[in-house]
Amino acid sequence: MSKKIYCIASFKPKAGKEEAVFKALQTLEPNTHREDACLHYTVTRQIDNPFAQGTSYPIVFHEIWASREEFEAHCQRQEIQDFFAKHVESPEGDIEDANVCVYTDEPWNFDAPKV
Repeated sequence: MSKKIYCIASFKPKAGKEEAVFKALQTLEPNTHREDACLHYTVTRQIDNPFAQGTSYPIVFHEIWASREEFEAHCQRQEIQDFFAKHVESPEGDIEDANVCVYTDEPWNFDAPKV
């Protein structure tokens, strides 16, 4: 049974703040990569492509964590909480909106082997 958690954290910067938000999010990568449970953690920005015309917030973190508990511990790190307080929750922050969702790769009613 997979215990992995997949997180998609997307961000809508305020007008003219796209580059600043991208750089601010990049500062979170080095320490997060030091967490043993972090399997993948990369901030990306949307680009124009004729084969992918969908709409989304323009900056997205793609995360994979070893387990739900370890993802939740990551979210409680002071650096992460400070980022959200300064950039998302504060009226002076550069981020207009954020959408953070977690996913599993397990199908419903998965018959996981008991070990």
